[in-house]
Amino acid sequence: MRFAILLIIVFSFGAGAQVRWYNADSMFGPLPAGFHVYRTTDSLDGKPNIAWYAEADLRAQHLDFTTQIGWGKRLTPTQYYQQENQPMLVINGTFFEFATNRNLNLVVRNGQQLAYNVPIVKNRADTTQFYYITRSALGINKRRKADIAWVFTDSVSKYPRALLTGPSTATGSHADPSWPEVKSKLKKGGRKHIKWKIQTAIGGGPVLLQMGQVAITNKEERMFIGGEQDRHPRTAMGYTKGGKLIILVVEGRNPGKAEGATLEQEARLLQQLGCHEALNLDGGGSSCMLINGKQTIKPSDKEGQRPVPAVFIIKAVQ
Repeated sequence: MRFAILLIIVFSFGAGAQVRWYNADSMFGPLPAGFHVYRTTDSLDGKPNIAWYAEADLRAQHLDFTTQIGWGKRLTPTQYYQQENQPMLVINGTFFEFATNRNLNLVVRNGQQLAYNVPIVKNRADTTQFYYITRSALGINKRRKADIAWVFTDSVSKYPRALLTGPSTATGSHADPSWPEVKSKLKKGGRKHIKWKIQTAIGGGPVLLQMGQVAITNKEERMFIGGEQDRHPRTAMGYTKGGKLIILVVEGRNPGKAEGATLEQEARLLQQLGCHEALNLDGGGSSCMLINGKQTIKPSDKEGQRPVPAVFIIKAVQ
């Protein structure tokens, strides 16, 4: 049985500790070539931990990478699994508003933007000014190349604008800034930007890895400021230079069994898995990954799986 095979990867973590990952393919029934699942129960810096990751070959033509939204509703990952004809992988993605179910991050399916980034965050020190933020997303283009960028979205534009060298730190007085206004302020910082012509994308934030190095942009993306040392359930995605997509979930809020991870611990796990770039997605009670309909981590909400307005999906196709 493949689950009995001790992998594989033994990584240094923290002050000399080791994180060992075990192949868990056999727990989820037949899986196609180019797709594998791994699990660890090794501690993170001395704290109890349970984490899983899936590895998918972006070049495998029999794997289809896509997304779906709830179209004004929130659904549990299991409900998406049933609705989407039982895909191989379903994982939560974007942040959202509980009251309205609105996605707060970019979602792209078949080249069409289905949800958009929140464009601003209020400046508490000066209520007449706003931060023109560019939250991060992972995208996959027609050539099956993955990329992570900080993006500006606009419903009047076919493509998001992607900042490649760093997020926006611009400020201004408009609550709904246009791209020309944001662009004019970016020139001062020299941020390189392009039209992001991707087929599939899921957004969240902050970025965790750049060029294989831990480089967390939570302050620039205006996320979790002051909460960098908080441990939570986590969902994250990244990709390797070799064309592998890495999808990570860390269990948390499960006393004595799994305490979750900080942003830096999450980043280091992804770095050790060989990611070139990686980003954090919505976590906490939203964190959930299904493989062939089966849960990996235990969701932290007492009700079980939290309904979410968007998911990332991998399907095995003939």
